[in-house]
Amino acid sequence: MVAAASKKRGPRDRPWCDLVAIGASAGGLPALVDVLSSINSDFPAVVIVQHLDPRHKSQMAALLARKTRKPVKEAEDGESIVRSTIYIGPPDEHLLVSQGRIQLAHSRLIRFSRPSIDIMFGSVAATYGARAIGVILSGSNRDGADGIAAIKRAGGITIAQDPATAEYRIMPQAAIDTGCVDITVPLNRIGETLTQLFAKGKPKHG
Repeated sequence: MVAAASKKRGPRDRPWCDLVAIGASAGGLPALVDVLSSINSDFPAVVIVQHLDPRHKSQMAALLARKTRKPVKEAEDGESIVRSTIYIGPPDEHLLVSQGRIQLAHSRLIRFSRPSIDIMFGSVAATYGARAIGVILSGSNRDGADGIAAIKRAGGITIAQDPATAEYRIMPQAAIDTGCVDITVPLNRIGETLTQLFAKGKPKHG
C-alpha cells in the first residue's frame, strides 16, 4: 500500500512563519552566533539589523557564515528574500522588507542609528504580519522596542533575550517593558525556542 506521504503538498502544509527578524546592538555579535548556530537546517528567511560602525565595511556576514555553517549574506537592495537564508543589513543603511524583497534606504537616523531596528521591525509587521517572528538581543539603547510592539500588534510572535543573560541589557529590557514580548528566554535557549516554533506551529497568544 502506498503511504499517504505521496500526497501533494497543499496550502495547509505551508509553514506558518515566513520571516524571522532579529535586532541586536552592543554585545550582539556573540549573541547572534549563539542563536543562528542553534536553529535547525530547515528555517524561514532571517533578516538581521546589527548596529555597525558606518565608517568601515562590515565583515559580519562572512564571520557569521563561518560560525554557523548556514547561508549568510549581506543584504542587497531589491533582492528576493529566500527561505533558509540569513540576510545581514549593511552599515549605514536602513533595511526594510516589502513584497518578498529587501529594500535599503539611506534616510535619516532613527534613535541616532542607521540601520534602525525599529524601521526594520515596522516593515516586517506591515508586510508579514502574523507570519513573522521578531527577536531582540543584547544592546545598550532602546532601538527595537517600538518595532517589537508593531510586530505584536500585527499578530506576530515576539521574543526577547532574558536581560540577565545579555552583555548589555537595556535593549531587551526596553522591549519587555512595552508589554509586547510573548517569550523571554536566556540566550542559550533562543535558537531552541525558534526551532520549536517552526516545528510545532504558531502558539496562541493574546
